[in-house]
Amino acid sequence: MTKIEVKNVFKIFGSNPKKVFPLLEKNLSKEEILEKTGNTVGVNDASFKVKKGEFFVVMGLSGSGKSTLIRCINRLIKPTKGQILIDGEDVVTASKEKLREIRRKKISMVFQNFGLFPHRTVAKNVEYGLEVQGIDENERRRKAYEALKLVGLKGYEESMPDQLSGGMQQRVGLARALANDPDILLMDEAFSALDPLIRKEMQDELLELQSKMHKTIVFITHDLDEALKLGDRIAVMKDGEIVQIGTPEEILTNPANDYVREFVQDVDRSKVITAESIMQKPIELASPKNGPRVVIRKMKKAGINSILVTDAEKKLKGIVTIDDAVELAKKDNENIEEIIKEIPTVSPDTPIVDIMPMSAEADYPIAVINEDNRLLGIIVRVSLISGIVGEGN
Repeated sequence: MTKIEVKNVFKIFGSNPKKVFPLLEKNLSKEEILEKTGNTVGVNDASFKVKKGEFFVVMGLSGSGKSTLIRCINRLIKPTKGQILIDGEDVVTASKEKLREIRRKKISMVFQNFGLFPHRTVAKNVEYGLEVQGIDENERRRKAYEALKLVGLKGYEESMPDQLSGGMQQRVGLARALANDPDILLMDEAFSALDPLIRKEMQDELLELQSKMHKTIVFITHDLDEALKLGDRIAVMKDGEIVQIGTPEEILTNPANDYVREFVQDVDRSKVITAESIMQKPIELASPKNGPRVVIRKMKKAGINSILVTDAEKKLKGIVTIDDAVELAKKDNENIEEIIKEIPTVSPDTPIVDIMPMSAEADYPIAVINEDNRLLGIIVRVSLISGIVGEGN
């Protein structure tokens, strides 16, 4: 289900935006347009959809238009042209009353600067938006305390902002955004003012919160590692344009142009590429019903010295080696279940960095299984190395 749809949105800053559109059609650059017209292109024909519950990251350098774009979504900045649909309603053409209702009930925003009131307690800061809405004092206090507990600030409700660290203050900002239980969370460089260690902790906590809340999040960042870590999908912006949209793996393994390629060239692929993208289909499989001679024949035909065993539903039982099968055949024993050995397993979304130590210790391929123990594929050491260095992608 689509929660947000941005359709051909432009934002031109300046006295005569109409002059800009013919120049954009001629593919003039942002700098050339500024020089010719005195107008600045903030967003240039942006289009994308964000699904309900999706963590959508917009990434770009300073001046790329990412912060302008997010402010267009809740119409803190009015687009020059285009549509922005929230649950099918266009916020660009919405009346003041309708826009106020959308902002109060559906959207909350977290900024880079915490923006806390220094004279109000932590709880009173979180209550502020509810207070503006006229919510009953007891109800807003209850919601504020719940939101603060959610972000790990239980016990700090009556503290003053200057008694908190930077990371804790940002948690207050996040709690304030969550207090009215919005469908959509807009986060503009929310962690960029924090120290690296605190920033990492906040990223981890946000992912943990999202696993529970399933909000629709649009997150703005200039940091590629942050984008790759947080985003279900990433939109890369340059000079007001969206130059690529894709999953972290798609962005990393198949950059759309030189600009994106330069962005991703120094990324640690082992933390982003997952088991699913490097796994292979097994050459041959055996069944627990097969006898040792059938298993030996399958291995010889496939040119392998071990074979995975799965049941009729493709659920993994383990692995049988050629040596064990030969020994069993010599005993005229037809039950291969007693020689099935366990094999290391991972889920499809396991990053390579977590698979590497398993591979180093494993005598056999690593099996990729789903939550029902159904075999999806195998990872051999050469695939792991290729995934790290980027060959074949």
